[in-house]
Amino acid sequence: MKQQILLVDDDEIWVEAASRILRHAGYDVLPASDHREALQILEGPRRVDLLLTDVVMPQRVNGVALARMAGMRRPGLKVIYLTGYDLPGLSEGTNGTILRKPIDDDALLREVAGALGT
Repeated sequence: MKQQILLVDDDEIWVEAASRILRHAGYDVLPASDHREALQILEGPRRVDLLLTDVVMPQRVNGVALARMAGMRRPGLKVIYLTGYDLPGLSEGTNGTILRKPIDDDALLREVAGALGT
């Protein structure tokens, strides 16, 4: 059974590229452009093995807040945060790995595999 990754980012081009990389590696990708779409997926019946989320997103809910909400719906959900910004103190209060964008394909796959234990 393929592992399911919920990929949340408002950058459509990046989502398409990352989805292609992850699917080619054998993962199922559930794309979402914001926290609302992500929460709809998390409240549904689909299994989600990993939340891969951008930190800085439009509206008032960022990736850290999304991960907290996701954890309430899916306790134990693994999280990888992505950011293109230097955000001092980001690691405080996060429950996952933080990756800097742009990230090369191999590094992304390595981090995803590590988070999923594959």
